[in-house]
Amino acid sequence: MVKYPDYIFNDESINYYDFSYDSSTRVNDKLIYVINFQQKAEIIDPFYSGKLYIDAENKILTSAIYSLNITNKEMAARMFVRKKPRNADVWPTEVAYRVDYREKDGKWYYGYSNVLLEFKIDWDKKLFNSVYSMSCEMAITDWEKNLTNAHLTSKERIKSSIILSDEALGFADPDFWGEYNIIEPEKSIESAIRKIQRQLRKNKASESDASIP
Repeated sequence: MVKYPDYIFNDESINYYDFSYDSSTRVNDKLIYVINFQQKAEIIDPFYSGKLYIDAENKILTSAIYSLNITNKEMAARMFVRKKPRNADVWPTEVAYRVDYREKDGKWYYGYSNVLLEFKIDWDKKLFNSVYSMSCEMAITDWEKNLTNAHLTSKERIKSSIILSDEALGFADPDFWGEYNIIEPEKSIESAIRKIQRQLRKNKASESDASIP
């Protein structure tokens, strides 16, 4: 949303939207402006609608919640469906996002995001359609300065060619997440992040003490 504005609001596409003020709110005792946006009625391509949450004092985007207009299912399908069975039509029925930013040392950074995708598959010669959904969350729990200018290797990056399939890969090791494996269902993601951050600080402190001769 911020680092890569071309995905939603670039110099051309921003003219495809209507913006309006919504009722303001308060988050952590800070006044937050709420801005609604939706694509203009005459635009037929799939664009987005949602809300932008902006810190009133600092004019900083703190959160964005938005979804894709999937009225034109054929055009929406071309945005997401890379491969499909020859005897089926596939299109999205829901595409929704959220991204939150957090303050650290006077600067705002990406902190959390989630995405919900739902697809319908219309099979030839089958009476009923199939519906598949996927939800994904990612949260930043800690930052470290890259003092060595290190870069991720190709093996450490997720390839853009990866598509949804019926098989989950890469998580055969039940201890992959270690002590962070479980987030209680009744706990909020913010609570879970704080818990992980405390554990990370504790681990760093232990490592620092162990390194002292």
